[in-house]
Amino acid sequence: MVATNPVLFDNCKTVSISNLKRWDYLKPDQSKSGVISWNQGGQKTGSISIQVNTHSPQPYIEFDYQANGTPIKYRVYLVSKPSNIGEGSYFLFVCPITGKHCRKLYLVDGYFYSRLAFRGCMYEKQTHSHKTRQMLKTFEALTISDKLNAKHFREYYSGKPTKKYLHLVRKFQISKIAFIQSLQD
Repeated sequence: MVATNPVLFDNCKTVSISNLKRWDYLKPDQSKSGVISWNQGGQKTGSISIQVNTHSPQPYIEFDYQANGTPIKYRVYLVSKPSNIGEGSYFLFVCPITGKHCRKLYLVDGYFYSRLAFRGCMYEKQTHSHKTRQMLKTFEALTISDKLNAKHFREYYSGKPTKKYLHLVRKFQISKIAFIQSLQD
């Protein structure tokens, strides 16, 4: 019998470029070691040792942990790309399986790879039926309305609508259309 429950990316442990940067692992010309831990509901659910080397000619992150009692140690290389604003650069992971550049690695089947390396995995939203998705969009309209009416929400700045305001108005209109369609079904 084949399992019908897919692995959900939402529930996977992840390592992201933004977190590594926030924790000062991605400073130029350094080698830094540490431990990454995951918690859920105040309980520690896992931890791994990492070493990030940006001094090497080929920068990398080295993972060292145990999965199901088996010691695992491997490297995922990093690539530096120039920033689109013309100043500085930023790092991306190079997935060992696909060779694609990504900002986040997911732990599935004992290894951290890009989401494109795994078959049969999905995001929770993808498991919802079409009707459920429409219903969720309808309820989203209510929360958007609350955000637009929040005490310190700013609709305009220097006479122009803010990006956040325009984004919420677009989402509200889409949610309203989804609600009308759900009433017609």
